[in-house]
Amino acid sequence: MLDNYFKLKESGTDVRTELLAGLTTFLTMAYIIFVNPSILGDAGMPKEAVFVATCIVAALGTAVMGLYANYPIGMAPGMGLNAYFAYAVVLGMGVAWPAALGAVFISGCLFILVSVFGLRGMIVNGIPHSLRVAITVGLGMFLALIALKNAGIVVGSEPTLVKAGDLHAPPAVMAIVGFILIVTLDRLKVRGAILIGIIVVTVLSFFFGGNTFKGIFSMPPSIDPTLFKLDIPGALSVGILNVVLVFFLVELFDATGTLMGVASRAGLLVEGKMERLNKALLADSGAIVAGSVLGTSSTTAYIESAAGVQAGGRTGLTALAVAALFLACLFIAPLAGVVPAYATAPALLFVACLMLRDLGDIEWGDTTESIPAAITALVIPFTYSIAEGIAFGFITYAALKLTTGRAREVKPVVWIIAALFIFKIVYIGT
Repeated sequence: MLDNYFKLKESGTDVRTELLAGLTTFLTMAYIIFVNPSILGDAGMPKEAVFVATCIVAALGTAVMGLYANYPIGMAPGMGLNAYFAYAVVLGMGVAWPAALGAVFISGCLFILVSVFGLRGMIVNGIPHSLRVAITVGLGMFLALIALKNAGIVVGSEPTLVKAGDLHAPPAVMAIVGFILIVTLDRLKVRGAILIGIIVVTVLSFFFGGNTFKGIFSMPPSIDPTLFKLDIPGALSVGILNVVLVFFLVELFDATGTLMGVASRAGLLVEGKMERLNKALLADSGAIVAGSVLGTSSTTAYIESAAGVQAGGRTGLTALAVAALFLACLFIAPLAGVVPAYATAPALLFVACLMLRDLGDIEWGDTTESIPAAITALVIPFTYSIAEGIAFGFITYAALKLTTGRAREVKPVVWIIAALFIFKIVYIGT
């Protein structure tokens, strides 16, 4: 039955290989069940309910990806998107978290529409590669700043804006140890390097950070504090450009790039294309909508799925195994609750560093491409706003192409987005 449904023999795999690949993928992305509640908890959301929502939406989205699209790709709330949700939208803009969930819901619905009507390709292909790379890099720098702040390595300063914190303090020392450990284990190709790093720092926190052990297993906490708490009218009152457009653009690039990257690694591309890309995108966008209803930020495909592909995963059975393991995690809420922010900071910093590697893909010899990309990447962390970075990037790109006589190179979607951001700045403000 499994062979017929998932086409195992046709894909050159078997049940044992798929299940082991699922375990491998899960170990590489399980850190999100600790990191996501920590980040969204900073925004005032109930951590225990977010923990449950994270496990459920990861299991649901991954199961749909496996059963509907038949791809070996795990899904969970996205890194970078959760930071934008918590630190830029809720804490930075002062938007209540239910309204922020409403914005996630709207962006998910838009994502469904562009997938159903085939507009995804037009939008993605219309936006220059340099700006797509810059958004990823800017997200990485934003994550790095948050990680260093959570570890106490970077602190605020009136005369210089930021400065080094107390590097003798236990949280900073343990975070540094955790970061070195994660990078070392990853280099040695140890599966679950990020998860191991988080666990080691958490254990150290009991001895050096005054943390208290509360057990490992329990029945799942209640999800009621976040379930159906999204506020769609509140999201619309905040403004589509401020929040929804950013969620939508980042989700679009992140999902498409990850899906294509993992499929390429698995040898699942036919003439450079994914045969079931639309199904995969619908699974992705459906998970975003479900996550907003359950009580978490945008869900997306995880590049860590490449680890499972490396282990031989080729079909949706791998994803189904990942989904089952996420459901099992519902019963370790006490363990998730004792993970301090400085234990997840090394994981955030490691992911941030990986996001910077795309800088080499920018055409630095062409300043009409490289300067807008650099502006985008720099403005995101320096304004603590992904939205402002994207706005400045698109406006700069369109302006430089226009002033250098290369306006014909700019696709219509770039002019539209740049015009929308100019309108927002002139008539609405930043």
